[in-house]
Amino acid sequence: MSPDNSLIPIIDFADFGDGSSRAAKDIGKRSYAACRDVGFAYLINHGVPQSKVEGMFALSKAFFSLPYETKMKAPHPPQGISTGRGYSGVGVEQVSQMVFDEKELAEIRKASPDFKESYDMGNDESKGCPNVWLEDEALQVKALKALALGMEHVPADFFEDYHTDEDNQLRLLHYPAAPRTVFERGEKGRIGAHTDFSTCTFLFQDDVGGLEVEDPRSPGQFIPAPPVTGAVIFNIGDFLMRWSNDDLKSTLHRVRAPPRAQNNNIDTGPDEMVPERFSIPYFCGANVDRTIDCLPGTWSEDKPKKYSPITAGQYVDMRLNTTYA
Repeated sequence: MSPDNSLIPIIDFADFGDGSSRAAKDIGKRSYAACRDVGFAYLINHGVPQSKVEGMFALSKAFFSLPYETKMKAPHPPQGISTGRGYSGVGVEQVSQMVFDEKELAEIRKASPDFKESYDMGNDESKGCPNVWLEDEALQVKALKALALGMEHVPADFFEDYHTDEDNQLRLLHYPAAPRTVFERGEKGRIGAHTDFSTCTFLFQDDVGGLEVEDPRSPGQFIPAPPVTGAVIFNIGDFLMRWSNDDLKSTLHRVRAPPRAQNNNIDTGPDEMVPERFSIPYFCGANVDRTIDCLPGTWSEDKPKKYSPITAGQYVDMRLNTTYA
């Protein structure tokens, strides 16, 4: 069952345990099917207490309420290198999808700049950078083990071996309020269509809405991924797409201004304000020095490899360096 007849399935992890039971295997099959068919899923009974999620959002709101000068005491580096942490102000970042030409990137920035600000944090002990806010990696381990259980080509602990350095990133995101007309005219955007760079993402979002996922049945068409209380959104990143030789989908997604209020008793008028939005994505990345290559069994003479081997660090740097001006 999915919210509002969405194509994005809900996967219940209540009976996953340590991953050794028949129930865990069934959860793995559903996880794999979701990643193959859509690339996204809602995870419920995932083990992260709602009180902790609410505390994270409270801290995020407190941080973004600080004066700009205070936030800039911890600036993000001027390039999107994978070692980067810190604050990026409104308009500093601009996502793109596999565009590397500087002139094209400049045009994308002019067309509809991302109207958001962010703060990035990482694991102090990782090789990728100094400075994860979550106290443990239980959610990552559970979800990746479930996915491995649903695959035919890897042992259950395959992904754990690639993520021993915990090169993960927690991002606080704030989309300021703005008149709806500036979004409708294309003067501002929230986040354009893109895939995530690394292994997978866990997204916690507030109740404002606006996240949309490309419909796998109709390329170019996007479907809402509305907030579901108590659920975390899981989506795969480019590493899993490359490992699986495109068997799994690193799906395009974007954030737009949510629809106008559907209330006939309220005249929102032309000056309706789109409310501010907060979200917290947790990006899980493979060890920066490990090579990501199509797995044996995913390619053959009839189905050749679609991707060349590349280290995790090289790939993330390649993608992130297009994000910053």
